[in-house]
Amino acid sequence: MLGGIAEGVTTVKGLLEGEDVFRTVEALRATGAAIEKQDGVWRIECTGLDHMKEPTRVLDMGNSGTSTRLLMGLLGGRPFTSSFTGDSSLCKRPMNRVIEPLELMGMRFKYEAGGRLPLTVTGTGKLVPIAYRLPVASAQVKSAILLAGLSANGVTTLIESIPSRDHTERMLKHFGADITIKTSPDFPEHISIKGPASLKGQDITVPSDISSAAFLIVAATLRPGSSLTLHNVGVNPRRDGLLRTLKEMGADIKLTNPGISCGEPVADLVVQSAGLKGVTVPADRAPSMIDEYPILAMAAACAEGTTRMCGLGELRVKESDRLTLVAEGLKACGAHVEIVGDDLIVYGAGQPPKGGAPIQTAMDHRIAMSFLVLGMATAEPVGIDDGRMIATSFPGFVDMMNGVGAKIEPQ
Repeated sequence: MLGGIAEGVTTVKGLLEGEDVFRTVEALRATGAAIEKQDGVWRIECTGLDHMKEPTRVLDMGNSGTSTRLLMGLLGGRPFTSSFTGDSSLCKRPMNRVIEPLELMGMRFKYEAGGRLPLTVTGTGKLVPIAYRLPVASAQVKSAILLAGLSANGVTTLIESIPSRDHTERMLKHFGADITIKTSPDFPEHISIKGPASLKGQDITVPSDISSAAFLIVAATLRPGSSLTLHNVGVNPRRDGLLRTLKEMGADIKLTNPGISCGEPVADLVVQSAGLKGVTVPADRAPSMIDEYPILAMAAACAEGTTRMCGLGELRVKESDRLTLVAEGLKACGAHVEIVGDDLIVYGAGQPPKGGAPIQTAMDHRIAMSFLVLGMATAEPVGIDDGRMIATSFPGFVDMMNGVGAKIEPQ
């Protein structure tokens, strides 16, 4: 997205070529950005934010909530109208958290009941900067407002009581945005961006994604005799909640070859198989691992003792009700699980559950991948009702997992 509004050429190596990213590419092309792949490197050429064009078609974002929310902020800052739609899952996901602050900045919206897609946003080209306290920790909401702030006349400030992932802030700074971050142990974090802004094209190497690496990390932990090295993984401290939690449970994970890539901390992860014990995962850890709870629950089902994952209400409004799907799927596999309020409690028996169950995924890619990993540890195979949606975030998942010892076969 930033390459698509920066002046000049941006090159991207290591791009995750998943369906969500391709939907973003097409949306940016519709606004005039020239994007193509040459010899494995993506090249993005643009003449700047002020030269974005009004899309002549509805932008179909597929299943990507992140792309939709961020583009609402970015395109809504321009003096034209943009329309968004998505698949049946995305059209059920509420957008009010993003709509409300963006309306304060001057954008106008038309949408379905509950703030759902299909949705249209009209910008004025003269957005009003705001100071906005985030009611919940959400990097998507924060990023949407920061991207809108690029088009505002003045300083837009975000106030976070619970810090969320900060990839957008790091990348904005890398592209030359005037962004400042004030932190204090005694006060909420303040992130300010000055607009109108002019970004410059950059050369980017994308770190390996911790959310995708999570499936291989847990698989290697659960399979006896495993040893696996994952290279150049992003280990941003606001995304490493799964690593911290697994280590607390007894996982053998070592970080080697630390470095920085485009402002992001990276390292190689060396994972050895290990027995796990149950722990309590505090609610304030959720922002750093919200997408990793389904795969963590698979590890908890194989651990000894009780694991309580607290404050998971956000999982109910992801691509599916992940909280319920994880609990029902684990029960079907023979695990003892219950939901108490927004907490997921898994009573581990010190060994994997028996498995042998067909899992309903509700077309959710992380549910599908998580239960396939569980099937690597159970005595009986675990099947899923559909795996096509896995390409949304992890194309090549099946081939990669089979390449390190899984036996995943289409039915």
